[in-house]
Amino acid sequence: MFLANLLIALREGLEAALVVSIIVAYLVKSDRRDALPKLWVGVGLAALVPLIVGAILTWGPKTLTFQAQEILGGSLSFVAVGMVTWMIFWMGKNARELKGEIEGSLSKTLSGDSSGWGVVWIAVIAVGREGVETALFVWATVRSSIENSTMQTTLGVLTGLLIAIVLGVLLYQGAVRINFRVFFAVTGYFLVLVAAGIVAYGVGDFQEAGVLPGIMDHAWDLSDHLPATTSPLHWLYVLLQAMFQFNLQPTVLQMVGWLLYIVPVLVLLTIQIRGPRRRPKVTAPAE
Repeated sequence: MFLANLLIALREGLEAALVVSIIVAYLVKSDRRDALPKLWVGVGLAALVPLIVGAILTWGPKTLTFQAQEILGGSLSFVAVGMVTWMIFWMGKNARELKGEIEGSLSKTLSGDSSGWGVVWIAVIAVGREGVETALFVWATVRSSIENSTMQTTLGVLTGLLIAIVLGVLLYQGAVRINFRVFFAVTGYFLVLVAAGIVAYGVGDFQEAGVLPGIMDHAWDLSDHLPATTSPLHWLYVLLQAMFQFNLQPTVLQMVGWLLYIVPVLVLLTIQIRGPRRRPKVTAPAE
């Protein structure tokens, strides 16, 4: 649970840190340092957004019936998967143009707003979006894991965010360089595997709520082969379950959902990472 949430927070946190570093660099180069305090106000407000979302997700469903909780949990699991999947492909496609898009937005905002308060809303939207995705995805991974350790989850998220902040500062100062193509590719594959497990868990939620059938139709049952808690293989199972929601008794419908998500997404992600194939140049024959 620690490692899974660390990587999730690192990925989303570094994306937010990149956005902030681009905004800071633009304001400094544009001689608009007066807008920097307003930027940090926006970042602070954006940091409150995932905290509010996390509080609602943690305590809100407790007042609902069991069926309503399962339906809400399954629905939010699919929302989390959809948001993260969209962000994986969006960053892969627009990472190179990200700086130009943000600077263009800042230019329009500052040209019509001499006070610089428009920067606050740019920071709230850009950073807050990453925060909401992180909160929702972490909530989904924790809910679907048997290892519900609040301490490990919290430490994982905080460590990932701390590393992302440090890397963001070092990137801004030019002290470190990261191959973002490799970084987003590796973390993209990891998040797809995590998301596939959440899809299966969300299907299970709907089955337990009676929305989908087949709650007792298991694809396989390996529970009798679970190693003892003293065995190293047991800890391997715990690790796989915590990171990828590995299930010893998945239903047939859960496996169908898992395959329907992971196969096309992995194929599309691989195609995007490899990029379009370049056609070989055809040279005219010498006369």
